[in-house]
Amino acid sequence: MTQPRVVVIGAGIVGCAVADELTRRGTTDVTVLDQGPLFSTGGSTSHAPGLVFQVNPSKTMAEFARRTVEKYEALGAFDRVGGLELATTPERLDELHRRQGWATSWGIEARVLEPAECARLHPLVDAGRVLGGLHIPSDGVARAVDAAVAQARAATERGAVFHGHREVLDLRIQGGRVTAAVTADGDVPADIVVCCAGIWGPRIAAMAGVDLPLTPLAHQLAWTDPLPRLAGAEQEVGHPILRHQSAALYFRERFDRLVVGNYGHRPLPVPANELESTATLPFTEDDFAGAWRETRSLLPAAGDAKIEEGFNGLFSFTPDNLPLLGPARGVEGLWIAEAVWITHSAGVGRAVAEWLTGERPVTPPRECDIGRFEEHQRSPEYVLARDCQNYREVYDILHPLQPMEDPRPLRASPFHRREEELGAVFLEGMGWERPQWYESNAPLLDGREIREPGPWAARYWSPIAGAEAQVTRERVALYDMTSLKRIEVRGPGAEAFLREATTGAFSRGIGSVTYCLLLDEHGRVLSDITVAWLGEDTFQIGANTVLDAEWLADRAPLGVAVRDVTAGTCCIGVWGPRARDLVQPLSQDDFSAKGLRYFRARRAHIGTVPVTALRVSYVGELGWELSTTADMGLKLWDTLWDAGREHGLIAAGRGAFNSLRMEKGYRSYGVDMTAEHDPYEAGLGFAVRKEDATPAEPARRLVCLVLDDVVMGKEPVYADERPVGYVTSAAWGYTIGRGIAYAWVPSEHAEPGTALEIGYFDRRLPAVVAEEPLFDPGMERLRA
Repeated sequence: MTQPRVVVIGAGIVGCAVADELTRRGTTDVTVLDQGPLFSTGGSTSHAPGLVFQVNPSKTMAEFARRTVEKYEALGAFDRVGGLELATTPERLDELHRRQGWATSWGIEARVLEPAECARLHPLVDAGRVLGGLHIPSDGVARAVDAAVAQARAATERGAVFHGHREVLDLRIQGGRVTAAVTADGDVPADIVVCCAGIWGPRIAAMAGVDLPLTPLAHQLAWTDPLPRLAGAEQEVGHPILRHQSAALYFRERFDRLVVGNYGHRPLPVPANELESTATLPFTEDDFAGAWRETRSLLPAAGDAKIEEGFNGLFSFTPDNLPLLGPARGVEGLWIAEAVWITHSAGVGRAVAEWLTGERPVTPPRECDIGRFEEHQRSPEYVLARDCQNYREVYDILHPLQPMEDPRPLRASPFHRREEELGAVFLEGMGWERPQWYESNAPLLDGREIREPGPWAARYWSPIAGAEAQVTRERVALYDMTSLKRIEVRGPGAEAFLREATTGAFSRGIGSVTYCLLLDEHGRVLSDITVAWLGEDTFQIGANTVLDAEWLADRAPLGVAVRDVTAGTCCIGVWGPRARDLVQPLSQDDFSAKGLRYFRARRAHIGTVPVTALRVSYVGELGWELSTTADMGLKLWDTLWDAGREHGLIAAGRGAFNSLRMEKGYRSYGVDMTAEHDPYEAGLGFAVRKEDATPAEPARRLVCLVLDDVVMGKEPVYADERPVGYVTSAAWGYTIGRGIAYAWVPSEHAEPGTALEIGYFDRRLPAVVAEEPLFDPGMERLRA
């Protein structure tokens, strides 16, 4: 079999990592091109301080960073001196406990230290200035150029070729696919081009007509003259790297000098088309004044020092602070590995090589897929605004539910006006304004005792959400489900295509609704979807993200159209024991238990509004998802609302929704299961066709834990004082009166009744594995 010709653009640490990992896997016809000298190319590899702090709320990013530590240490290009994150306020100390939980969840050793222990670890830390610190022994400094050289040398020995001072001037595209990289010294033929050009990535991608949602932003780095407390240092970095995140600062040594990195200044974006051939800009002293005051306050030993030199170095930021990885859309053969910091470079290199060669990924990079953004998230104005805000917030304490503040609002359902009238408190998801609860429901609290969570979990929360959940179980509620991704699949062969592309059997014919999965070639879960069979060649899919629509469209045969119809439609969930009392009088169609059974669908009318009615319920109650065109949405809401008064109808938000779905045991893709899990360990084996089912005994399982407290997700789970897993999603169950947490644990700890503990900040909370579902296990309410 002929090997693909691969051209990697960029000989910095990312390009070298990709070349090394590709050649390790037998893809040896690799040419690496760079506009600068090898291997100090002028990009961030040349100027970045190389600090590797592994802790991250994203499991994917933490695993990428851990790979960087392991690989570069083996290459002799990493100094494992440890990392120490300092707290000077009670809020930051709480955050360090939360970060320690993330580290433990992802298998990284970490411990919160007392002030005296912090001072013992680093000579510049004054115990009297800090409240504590998070110590990660395996953190340290990557010598980026050395790591690049070592990986390039290994790749060269396997056949790769590196060319410095060979700038890519254009990409040659024929028949919709890349065929060559154009340089002043001639074309370099290519079947695959991997763009690892860092801040110059947008310029390279634009040569193929591809827009990268990436902004180069300047970041300050400076170093002092010699400090007496570091005199006689024999190692370049002899003590832990430091972070003072409350002041947006980090520090490392350079022998007897202190290096200071500053994120605390105004964002300094540079348009990609204005970039020079180097990623460093002149130092702006005014922007550093506050950082220097904070440095001398935290580290008194630096009080008499002076700044010897500094510069503003350019780094890449994206709208969600994650890398841009994977195949570019619209141009065959063009791959992207951009917005990658040195911290994650080795992990990204491995992930891209696995992806390109079809190898089962150690760390699936789906959340970093360049195709993850909705169209509005690719607009230049949005990208610039979000990237600048992400720069401001890079060290901020961020709550899991904290929404972006600007630009908003972007996407609103046709019901938005009515929701505002009811006092909706909106959070944001993928640009959608989504009600979390409604202030107009405050009177529902009378006579109810709603469990209040601790201070962290109580942010972006109201007891009203608990009342809304309880009233949904008692009466009937409207839920705005417009942000649910809706995809239409239509055309001759649509049924056969969906049988091939999904795990669904579709044995119940037209009018059926099927819960099924999208799996990758390794049997891992890419998404969970519902497929409503509406006509002979017409299906409506409820999906999760734009990646689902793309995945289906890429595989659809000629004559089968896959169309994302979300923007032109809207959806209301009508759920609760009185749902039929509300809906049936409004329609001449049969909404009885026999007329529209559970997991069936039909076209119908609610008053004058044509709807697609799906007898499904994510909250575990009788009811329907009613979708219609956007122009009829307000009329649908008003029709239901006016008729609902006699039935005690309320509008309810996502706070109630999340609690109810967890009581019913329903998984949330991207939270409870991801592309690293298979259906059987996730408890979704029922969604796989029997003829396709070849389950092995899972080594781990997603289990339901109950406890007497409320946690938030991503906390470590302990068995016999030993960390064994981590929490995915969590909520208070307002019907069952217990805290609920879904968690991944080894199978030996997955039996109902098993006692475990959850690490929540600096506490251990007892928890017990429970039978699922916690609510209505006989499904009587759903099938009523």
